[in-house]
Amino acid sequence: MQQKPDNTVVKRGANLLLQGAALTDLSCPACSSPLFKLKDGTLWCAKDEKKVVIVKEGQQPPNQAIAPSTAYDKLEATLMAKVEDVQGKIEKTQDMDELQKLTSALLELLNSLEKIKQMKKT
Repeated sequence: MQQKPDNTVVKRGANLLLQGAALTDLSCPACSSPLFKLKDGTLWCAKDEKKVVIVKEGQQPPNQAIAPSTAYDKLEATLMAKVEDVQGKIEKTQDMDELQKLTSALLELLNSLEKIKQMKKT
């Protein structure tokens, strides 16, 4: 009997596709979930909410000093989850004051995400 997929993971995957990520034929070595290729070429596991690095046999893994910090990855994943939460609330609200507060919160979250992406590049 097949297990029903986790709805949050499906939503994360759909959100990645909406942001321009591509579904690959690769699977996560940790959880076997399908991997997404982000616009910057990064492989991403929607279930584990983390970057995946594929190392071919005989190759050395990338230098850890160059790889982005897992703290940044975790923070980015948390902020993305909050963006999804706010998006859902924006869709449901009819109150203009509440809409204004939610869009302000969304803007702050998106600004924070952009800063994290810039920090990960350095």
